[in-house]
Amino acid sequence: MNQDKLSTINIVNRSLNQRHRSEKRFKIWGLSAVCLSLFFLALLFFNMISHGWQAFRQTTITLNVYLDRAVLNADTMANADYALLIRNAINAEFPELTSRADKRSLFALMSTEAPYQIRKQVLKNPRLADSTVNFKLLAASSVDMYQKSSGDYTGQLNTTQLECLKKLKEQEQLKTEFSLSFLISSDSREAEQAGILGALTGSLFTILVTLAIAFPMGVAAAIYLEELASKNRITDIIEVNINNLAAVPSIIFGLLGLAVFLNVFGLPRSAPLVGGMVLSLMTMPTIIIASRSALKAVPPSIREAALSVGASHMQTIFHHVVPLAMPGMLTGSIIGIARALGETAPLLMIGMVAFICDIPRGITDPSTALPVQIYLWSYSPERGFVEKTSAATLILVLFMLLINAAAIFLRKRFECRW
Repeated sequence: MNQDKLSTINIVNRSLNQRHRSEKRFKIWGLSAVCLSLFFLALLFFNMISHGWQAFRQTTITLNVYLDRAVLNADTMANADYALLIRNAINAEFPELTSRADKRSLFALMSTEAPYQIRKQVLKNPRLADSTVNFKLLAASSVDMYQKSSGDYTGQLNTTQLECLKKLKEQEQLKTEFSLSFLISSDSREAEQAGILGALTGSLFTILVTLAIAFPMGVAAAIYLEELASKNRITDIIEVNINNLAAVPSIIFGLLGLAVFLNVFGLPRSAPLVGGMVLSLMTMPTIIIASRSALKAVPPSIREAALSVGASHMQTIFHHVVPLAMPGMLTGSIIGIARALGETAPLLMIGMVAFICDIPRGITDPSTALPVQIYLWSYSPERGFVEKTSAATLILVLFMLLINAAAIFLRKRFECRW
């Protein structure tokens, strides 16, 4: 009898040991999966930061430019040949270079924005005419890459240009300094001039339109389906279709916007208005599903208590149920909007892929969006756009994190515990 009891205890102990080892293995696998995910996330952020932080530094070439009145008054100061003034100044820095090819190489070190920098200062203060002024002028993208790589990257720079850059660096006329031009400039064909302000403004207008359409319509649909609609075959079909729409690829909504909003209604192409309408269609199923879940989470006792003291059905819904469900509704809506912020495919279909260098002033102005801007820069062959792409991606990720943090804050702020 004692032997049988010992045998049973041994079997139980072996079984318990196996279960404990199995649980330990499961914990190890789970912890490994979490650590691996965090590793790849850290690798992603490291890659973006290591490439993107250089977008906030800009290389300039300091030149003493003689503002010849004869050149400025050739037509008017607004239309004067400021590029000639720069050529004269840089040729004066290197008088030993006399051939036409060398002079062209020297002028190629400057950005195409440099003449406009001088023009802006002259128009602001016309008294500068006939004087020599020290200007910090924007360098070309190839020079910017050369400077940021500490001379390791030469790109398309020839021997003459490299020697001139070394001389300018020795004289402290070639410098790379912190600059916010990436954040306050719009898109450009030239990497050293490109910024994200236009795309950022377009994304803001697009998201505002999306929020203005999707949130009230999604919440209203959720309230009707959950609280007012009778349960029958029609509502079952509607619920199935809403769940299916939440899983439809985003490019399908882009095709719908192209076919309906542009071709049928004739709305302006590449406008935040159309982009917001397309994204609202894509976001609405997510908002409806999240809002219905929030309404279901409200305890039935709340409804019963309101009805027992004489409140009507509509008063119960809008005075008691909806306020309690609002934190969940807001969370679902913000998460849906965050998803829409990062969408590219539907915006490509409605023409927001066009090159637009102007900053939009309204929802009907031509514009692009931040994800589309990243897509365009990533396919640019010029190396200067690599850091712009990484910096824009980093800013987009930061916006997504801020939006998700706002969702968590609102949920914690308005959450009710029963």
